[in-house]
Amino acid sequence: MVQLTRIYTKGGDKGKTSLGSGNRLSKSSLHIAAIGDVDEANSAIGVARLYAEGEVDLLLFHIQNDLFDVGADLCMPLDNQPEDGLRIVSSQVSFLEEKIDFFNKTLSPLKSFVLPGGSSLSAALHQARAVVRRAERSICGLHEKEGVNEVIIHYMNRLSDLLFVMARYDNHQHSGDILWVPGAHR
Repeated sequence: MVQLTRIYTKGGDKGKTSLGSGNRLSKSSLHIAAIGDVDEANSAIGVARLYAEGEVDLLLFHIQNDLFDVGADLCMPLDNQPEDGLRIVSSQVSFLEEKIDFFNKTLSPLKSFVLPGGSSLSAALHQARAVVRRAERSICGLHEKEGVNEVIIHYMNRLSDLLFVMARYDNHQHSGDILWVPGAHR
């Protein structure tokens, strides 16, 4: 269990921080950017939870915990992983796919792109989806340069899909999707 007794260490005062391996990196590195973007995605999901109830709130809480697992995975370079190290696994991706299928089964097929918005929860889920996509892009950039556990990329891709479907589902429960009308204001 993690125990934090001091919040500030002054270790990052010179623009560097440590990975779980002990390697010191610039805070502007691709690695730290990817970890930070995952943290931001987790925070955006935390905001969405303000509007969620019941099973949806529990699912978002589950995802927040998994995103800490993603951060822990990214924090340990592939070439420096202890045997009992934490890695994202395919069953976590499968879990997201099951949830996508569950929420999507009641939705009608899309005939246009969906504009972010609608209910408060839907709008927050769309915001979280966009932040997850940014985190995914950062992770892909890191993977191209240094390599990461590829299951993380799968996880983040499915997570953005799930947040999209959940946003549509919540709007379906209320007033429906807000659809893009190409060239509506020409």
